[in-house]
Amino acid sequence: MMTLVASNGRRDSLVFEGVRVLDPGQGIDETLTVAVEEGVIVRMEPAAGGNGKVLAPAFVDPHVHLRTPGREDEEDLESGTRAAAAGGYCAVLAMPNTDPVVDSAAVLRALVERARETAAVPVGFLAAITKGQQGAELSEMVELAESGAAGFTDDGRPVVAPGLLRRALQYGAAAGRPIAVHCEEPTLSRGAHVHEGVVSAELGFGGYPSVAESVMVGRDLALARYEARPLHLLHLSARESVDELRRARAAGVAATGEVTPHHLCLTEDAVRSLDPNLKMNPPLRSEDDRSALVEALRDGTIAAVATDHAPHARHEKEVPFEEAPFGVTGLETAFAALYTQLVEPGVLPLATLLERMSAGPAAIYGLEPPRIEVGAPANLVLLDLEATWHVDEGSFRSKSANSWLLGEKLRGRVLQTVAAGKLVHSA
Repeated sequence: MMTLVASNGRRDSLVFEGVRVLDPGQGIDETLTVAVEEGVIVRMEPAAGGNGKVLAPAFVDPHVHLRTPGREDEEDLESGTRAAAAGGYCAVLAMPNTDPVVDSAAVLRALVERARETAAVPVGFLAAITKGQQGAELSEMVELAESGAAGFTDDGRPVVAPGLLRRALQYGAAAGRPIAVHCEEPTLSRGAHVHEGVVSAELGFGGYPSVAESVMVGRDLALARYEARPLHLLHLSARESVDELRRARAAGVAATGEVTPHHLCLTEDAVRSLDPNLKMNPPLRSEDDRSALVEALRDGTIAAVATDHAPHARHEKEVPFEEAPFGVTGLETAFAALYTQLVEPGVLPLATLLERMSAGPAAIYGLEPPRIEVGAPANLVLLDLEATWHVDEGSFRSKSANSWLLGEKLRGRVLQTVAAGKLVHSA
């Protein structure tokens, strides 16, 4: 079965008095006192008044890069999961594009053992669809699933050959694990640094057209429909991609999608600063694309917020924009960024954001959704929605500080995180 692991430790007993309990999945929005004993919710009672804090199901991030093995200078299992805890996450899923790639049972088992020793919150590992993520030969998917793989992806690279992706869907069925795809047609995106549009023309950068994503989204969904298999679409960025997903779901395809905080909050206009921390794949796109992503998140076409937390060493990002690698961090800022940019202005209901950061992503990979219910394991996040704070790299638990939010003032702060019954973060 799928393996999520963290370091051992005694489960905690806690009391949250007079908090606004907001659990969209359970239909709860009321002021309660919630008691946890030895890691399990044992009591939920009405409370008079309230302390202004919100207690919600903790978050699940289905898309992080923990850089282990191979680039522990950028991140490791301990630092990455402590960053997750500080961001309100009770579970994360790590991508396989490491060195070596997670494409064998031996590499996967070593990661699982290392997580048992050092991970602050439960972490699961996706394995590669193809050996070495080279797109030529399928990995041993059934053996990897038996060793605990949470799913399969070649994230960072598309599966270019349609016949290979078709076989991956078939083997994914045999393995009982979902397939997640990075949708990019490389002959259309090659040499690109930013979205193809007004800003790329102004800056003289190679442009990455939105069709380079959406054409692969359409192809991959067609294969999923033909094989009658579920498919998860990673970090969507374009309106056309959303339209393809919406049509596929309406036609009965068991397809899901995710979107990142930076694609929900920013557009290509931000790239005019030439800040390498705004360089990511897929790139920031137009306002029309951004608004389509927000609407898809609101109406449930996109089921999950995923940070695509991608740490890089300082020297890698302190170069001219066109020389910098793609990727930004996000675990410690995701909730506050989205609360500040979308919830406070009234663009997205708070309950919707909480669901898309918790139960939504959990369902994609068949995880038990965090919930606030007597008898449930405690996976909780305590939020102060009135708190304001400045994003400062000195406060990051992550080893890397390539955040698109450095210096920004945000509203909404994670005060405490409980993961698998343990208090893993307290501000």
